[in-house]
Amino acid sequence: MGPGAGFLTKRRTPEALLGCVAHTCQASYGYPNPLPPTPSPPPPAAPAPAVLTVGYYHKTCHNVEKIVREVVEEAQKADPGIGAALIRLFFHDCFVRPEKFGIPNFPSLRGYEVIDAAKEKLEKECEGVVSCTDIVAFARRDATILLTEKKKFGFLDFLLGDRKSNFDMPAGRYDGNVSLASETLPNLPPPFTNITVLEDMFRVKGLSLEDMVTLSGAHTVGISHCSSFRDRLPPNPSSMDPTLAASLQGQCSRGDDPTVVQDPKTPDDLDNQYYDNVQKRKVLFKSDAALMSSDTTSRLVDNHAKDLREWLKQFKAAMVKMGSIEVKTEANGQIRKHYQFVN
Repeated sequence: MGPGAGFLTKRRTPEALLGCVAHTCQASYGYPNPLPPTPSPPPPAAPAPAVLTVGYYHKTCHNVEKIVREVVEEAQKADPGIGAALIRLFFHDCFVRPEKFGIPNFPSLRGYEVIDAAKEKLEKECEGVVSCTDIVAFARRDATILLTEKKKFGFLDFLLGDRKSNFDMPAGRYDGNVSLASETLPNLPPPFTNITVLEDMFRVKGLSLEDMVTLSGAHTVGISHCSSFRDRLPPNPSSMDPTLAASLQGQCSRGDDPTVVQDPKTPDDLDNQYYDNVQKRKVLFKSDAALMSSDTTSRLVDNHAKDLREWLKQFKAAMVKMGSIEVKTEANGQIRKHYQFVN
């Protein structure tokens, strides 16, 4: 479900799925607007083989989730925006094989350093066992919990029965044998697309319209560079709330490509405020505003705006589902030694 300049400061850095970037001095999301011609989307993804299971590493590397969780917690303390960076990293990892230098990823995508730190620790404990793709999935799960609960969580949170942090992440993925920058543009939804294209891009990955609307809620955290939505500001015609548009126009006039928060009310909380913003036309991207352009998606927006608990439940389920996209197995994958590079 990108890095570079994001290492320069320790400001808060929540980010999201489609059009925002981490909250450090990170470069813009990286999409050219408009997009250059790209190949047609691939055919719908075949169902993932039944290889993903909860507790997959219980016998081979039983401390894997504990180690990843500790690394994520330490990273979050040092840089409170890294959790949101891991959300976006997981999204990109699921939609495209791990690739750092594709246009939407470089230099804005980050979080690689967290995965590398966890991988280094795991290699010392159980060398060559845990895939980088599974580490990303665990890290994204832990980041979600940190951003929704805003408290330190312990190992028992994942073992006890009814709890807010109940978010089991199946594992058993292998890493890809190749990384291609050319795969990023055709596969990653840009922040300025319409509802039809969004639905199609999620559908070919095996995700429903409901999944798409639910996962878009990650845009309640993070920031965006003005270049990602400047065409929605005056004097251009736009459905954006006029007061917000005027405020953003002022903020975006400072410097070449400044950043603004996506959700001024709860910029650091992974909650359902995003859906209230969508309803009130207080969102940055065309892709967000597009959710009110059909009866089906607007109904889903309304439902999520009303019920935080149910949205979080569906969000976590959608993340698990997204983690099953085009899963690699031992037959067509590998256990990478480094996340960003094939062996």
